[in-house]
Amino acid sequence: MITKIKPWLSAFRLRTLPLSISGIIIGSCFAYYNGKFDAYIMTFAILLTVALQILSNLANDYGDGIRGTDNESRIGPKRAIQSGEITPEEMFEGIKLNILVVIVLTVGLIFTSFGSKYLLYAILFFFLSGFSIYAAINYTIGSSPYGYKGLGDVFVFIFFGILSVVGSYFLYTKSIDHHVWLPAISVGLLSMGVLNLNNMRDIESDRLAEKETLAVKLGKSKAKAYHITLIVLTIVVSIVFSILYFSSPWNFLFYLAFIPLLIHINVVIKVTNPKDFDPQLKVLALTTFLFSILLGIGYVL
Repeated sequence: MITKIKPWLSAFRLRTLPLSISGIIIGSCFAYYNGKFDAYIMTFAILLTVALQILSNLANDYGDGIRGTDNESRIGPKRAIQSGEITPEEMFEGIKLNILVVIVLTVGLIFTSFGSKYLLYAILFFFLSGFSIYAAINYTIGSSPYGYKGLGDVFVFIFFGILSVVGSYFLYTKSIDHHVWLPAISVGLLSMGVLNLNNMRDIESDRLAEKETLAVKLGKSKAKAYHITLIVLTIVVSIVFSILYFSSPWNFLFYLAFIPLLIHINVVIKVTNPKDFDPQLKVLALTTFLFSILLGIGYVL
């Protein structure tokens, strides 16, 4: 079993985890700003989000592995099933175990946030957790995976942006306030950018495997233009937010994240070899994490 630890950690794709909790950080900071923060809720929310992200990564590895999408023509890091270090059967068992972990964490989060006082809210979040499990699995698994139809960007925007920020804020406050929507949109757009960057890197191998991601549908030049549009929109939306909801100069702290974002745009524009998109994946994911921390801290200080 010890020899399997490294392949499983690789399959978890640890570098994707900071991105997954970016929205939770913003929602939690805004809850703190409004005097509604609870450390237990934040802990459960982060653990559940990480578990869902790992579930998505394992399911992606399994789905693309058994379909043959992850093959020798793929540019990115070798996946667990592709490399043979984890068998499809072992991966499927790991997915089932992960679903159990998600269910346990969902129960813990809902009980901590709502107790027995908000039964309808509890039912709603059980439904959302179930939908999240479905979305994580059906990105590449099933007879009609939405990741093969160019719909991944939509789901990423919903789950990493809207649901992550607005949903986590609601767990604390039991309300949906207007000031959380623009930050949710910003994080959602950046998360779409990370996915699109991944798809631009794999555009040739995905096309050969008939995986119709949005990047494949758009083609190389339009996918690059789409990517730049996402980053520019993020900057515009977040600037509008900082002006509309100004409360102190600290609110502009997240502007520091614009520096790596602008550098990132410049690099992406110049890329001609798809493999050169891979280093930018980590850059954009970590910049999104930084953006979220700085934006949240700007309203906590």
